[in-house]
Amino acid sequence: MFRRFFNYLIRNQVLLALFIIALGWFVIQLRDIIVSIFLSYIIMASVLPMVNFLRKKGFPKIFAVLIPYLGIITAIFLLILPLVPFVISQIQSLITRFPHFLDDSTTNFGFAINPQQLETYLNSEFNNLGHNAINVTTQVFGGLFSVITIFVVSFYLLMYNDSFKKGFSKLFQRENRTYVLEVIDRVNDKLGAWLRGQAILCLSIGLFSWVGLTLLGIPYALPLALMAGLLEVIPTIGPILSAVPAAIIALTVSPTLMLAVISLYILIQALENQILVPKIMERAVGLNPVFVILGVMIGANIMGVAGALLAIPFISFIIVIFNSIEQRQEN
Repeated sequence: MFRRFFNYLIRNQVLLALFIIALGWFVIQLRDIIVSIFLSYIIMASVLPMVNFLRKKGFPKIFAVLIPYLGIITAIFLLILPLVPFVISQIQSLITRFPHFLDDSTTNFGFAINPQQLETYLNSEFNNLGHNAINVTTQVFGGLFSVITIFVVSFYLLMYNDSFKKGFSKLFQRENRTYVLEVIDRVNDKLGAWLRGQAILCLSIGLFSWVGLTLLGIPYALPLALMAGLLEVIPTIGPILSAVPAAIIALTVSPTLMLAVISLYILIQALENQILVPKIMERAVGLNPVFVILGVMIGANIMGVAGALLAIPFISFIIVIFNSIEQRQEN
């Protein structure tokens, strides 16, 4: 059915152009919903291996889903959210002091900035972060309702994963359905591996950065390490962006300390590239750095922070689909 429909569109170029325009308009209008569904799907794919493992051990389906799912949510609320107010206070203090750090650093190079203007700008950008976990969460995910929706949708995707897969495969011709199911499994494997690996990398880089900056005596080591961990989500350019504020703050103490901080970040990235990434992300989709930078820039331009963060898994998703289609045509 779909093949006949698309063949008809291809033969009628005017209808094809109208269809593409309508599809683009539809995606733009529903981009927030599409992002939420994509996030839900990534979460589902990351938890799915544990669910399948528990089901093989004889756990009923509902418990196989609830055990890892509730375990993750409990860890977030008990281990992470209690630290949010302290972290936010540290970030706000860093935002207030950073213009003065930058002014002191630039003075060493013979020019100065206006710290008051920069402080006003930074405060206007970050004053909506809030002072508690609820405010931070709502700012990051676009509202508490969106957070709940994402977790609820991912829960139902886990509960009815087999039914969704079979239902989706029925949209294709009978002889292609088995291969469609294989492609879905590949997508789940890649997206799940990406999220699990990225979470481990973010925690590892954040921890190493915090320990290293603390040992060097850098002020605001915790928010700087948090920044390094979060920006690890953006390959290639994320680590560079996270090193800049730390180097500026270190330069206010001494040029030697700045060199030590830069060396620390280079060492951490070398450790990541040589040990962590090959071991943790070996099952995730590898991407050319050029595609990474372009994808992040396009995603940020279209959807802001959410677009930048989701650019990599989305590109990985497209590559898996493209490779699967190409492989099918060759066979």
